[in-house]
Amino acid sequence: MFAYNIIKQGWVLLLFVALHAAAQIDPLPRSTPEKEGVPAQAIMDFVQAAGKSKNELHSFMIVRHGKVIAEGWWNPYAPNLKHTLYSTSKSFTAAAVGFALTEKKLKLTDKVVSFFPPEELPSPVPPYLAELTVKDALIMSDGMDPDPTGTVDQSPDWARAFLATPIVNKPGTKFLYNSAGTYMLSAIVQKVTGEKVIDYLRPRLFDPLGITGEDWETSPQGVNTGGWGLRLKTEDMAKFGQLYLQGGKWKGKTILPRDWVKEATTAKILQNPAISAPTDNDGDWVQGYCYQMWRCRHNGVRADGAFGQFIIMLPDQDAVVAIQAETPDMQDEINLVWKYLLPPMVNWSLDANADADAKLKTMLSGLALPPVKANATGADFNINGKTYTLESNDKKMTSIGFRLNDDNSWQVAIKDARGEYSFPFGDGKWLRTSTTRLGPNLTDHAQNHFAGMPAVMTAGSYHWKDENTLELVLRYIESPHTETMTCHFDGNTVTMDDEASFDYGKKKMTIKGTVK
Repeated sequence: MFAYNIIKQGWVLLLFVALHAAAQIDPLPRSTPEKEGVPAQAIMDFVQAAGKSKNELHSFMIVRHGKVIAEGWWNPYAPNLKHTLYSTSKSFTAAAVGFALTEKKLKLTDKVVSFFPPEELPSPVPPYLAELTVKDALIMSDGMDPDPTGTVDQSPDWARAFLATPIVNKPGTKFLYNSAGTYMLSAIVQKVTGEKVIDYLRPRLFDPLGITGEDWETSPQGVNTGGWGLRLKTEDMAKFGQLYLQGGKWKGKTILPRDWVKEATTAKILQNPAISAPTDNDGDWVQGYCYQMWRCRHNGVRADGAFGQFIIMLPDQDAVVAIQAETPDMQDEINLVWKYLLPPMVNWSLDANADADAKLKTMLSGLALPPVKANATGADFNINGKTYTLESNDKKMTSIGFRLNDDNSWQVAIKDARGEYSFPFGDGKWLRTSTTRLGPNLTDHAQNHFAGMPAVMTAGSYHWKDENTLELVLRYIESPHTETMTCHFDGNTVTMDDEASFDYGKKKMTIKGTVK
């Protein structure tokens, strides 16, 4: 659980936001909740409920009738930070397919094998592979079972590995989530356009919507990963949802054809054939799958990424809800929207409520994930200036060193097989820096993971659990995840438990070290 706290923002955050203000070009218009038919109290109830839930929200934005009526970021997350989207990336890959289709560079009926040379195909080509179409890949009906993604993305040539994977079900007949299939769509777009998906989308989608600073991971072949790896800001997500809600139009100009938007957001295949006519009493993962989007209850549709990265589009309410988060229960996160935001929405303006708007503004400006407070005073003098050589470990960390700064923060130096890194950890506050050290990520096993990507922002804080145990909390604030290093000191030795937030305490790596 976590709670929001009203805090005074530190000067470091203000400086960071100021330095990145130029990235906020062409923002969505703003309005008050009541003017757009939503009580401010409903949004406060949503925020408070999130704070009491199992979900750790990092940001959200609510758009009604094309105007932002509420937005918030839990410090140390901030408006100008990108955030890993995981599978929400898939919806952008599908948009690229839509553009290529509009420009007559491909057809949905095109066979996947037709885009690849014979030397990359199995010989002979199996019948089901020969049948596999672009549309089959769009609707997660590639026919493979099990999902081959974890094998494909660890191979040196992802397309070749996908094409060599047996297809056991007739393509187009059975739903099975397959991120490698989305990668193939990215590869196909690159083959027919001569550009990576991110470059192809820039003049067609990102630039018209005022989206800047986007980046996207690539495979060893230099193809955007497609099914994951895109990073965008919260407002960028909201703009994408608003574009689809408006039928592909933006400021009176057609960006994507209305027919494509309708086609792309209509259910094409059921996830569970046993639920042939899903209702709002069923969950949000059985409502039908579209073109790399999911149908929701309440006649909604969403882009959906691991740990709760959502763009929820609600045509009946003319609303978009964008959320960045880390949650162990994505259905629970969506339920917050259904319970607190959806019911109070009306199709007329409510009476102005300046008092409620002021309370909401105060709440949203003070959202924070506060650092843990110390339980004890540590033996700082025992470790200050020391570097511990670490035993062999799966994280390939070779040493960790500690230096106490004048402001009582710790500067921690970490060395691993890729390089040396230095992080500040604040005493009861978050201290930010940028790093090229790789943080926790579901796809860190993939070949080429994060290769060529820019340095990422982190925020660190520390507290002493007892006089010999120092806990370092390192948030990778352009992703959903946090790394916690709990260091127990005993003379010239350290025993460190390293864990990723998405393991929720179930998996720790214990690493021992000695001063040498």
